[in-house]
Amino acid sequence: MSTIKATNITWHEGHVSREERQKLLKQKGCLLWFTGLSGSGKSTIAYTLEHALVQRGHLAYVLDGDNIRHGLNKNLGFSAEDRKENIRRIGEVGKLFVDTGVITMTAFISPYREDRQTARDVCGKGNFFEVFCDTPLDVCEQRDPKGLYKKARAGEIKGFTGIDDPYEAPENPEVVIDTSKHSPQEAAIILVDLLVKHGKIAALGE
Repeated sequence: MSTIKATNITWHEGHVSREERQKLLKQKGCLLWFTGLSGSGKSTIAYTLEHALVQRGHLAYVLDGDNIRHGLNKNLGFSAEDRKENIRRIGEVGKLFVDTGVITMTAFISPYREDRQTARDVCGKGNFFEVFCDTPLDVCEQRDPKGLYKKARAGEIKGFTGIDDPYEAPENPEVVIDTSKHSPQEAAIILVDLLVKHGKIAALGE
């Protein structure tokens, strides 16, 4: 990817603060970063949480790995360099969503700790929650919803995370969920409680 840096540009401050947007929405923007192997349940939990939040009257949105690669990141492959750029872009987009006051979920394998830390740093302290879908490889492989593990085992896909490319598990995630033990609904409840605890949304009845 090109590393050319833009020049002759100036940051423009708007007239509406993040606090004003959050007051309007009655919530505080944040980014829940779902990470884990393919088939670990990232997207399923993220969309279940999105639905639960909207049902409670909150504005939420999921940035899903596959969906993003159909548009914003359709020019990226799966080399280490492209994976890094993929996550860098999503970290920046996530920051924009957080600034608007939206409760945002990203569902990306994001296998490298350094890249996830970069996304955390971009969003700022208190705005980023790493959710590790710590589902055993054998369970993910049994599910194989896209048939990718089968292709990787057959040598049809090279550099597949968990098979012939490494996955660096989070060392200190805010939440760890094993979807072989928790349903998407149970996981969503855990995450709603997290958001309430950290003051991102109000408890029901408040």
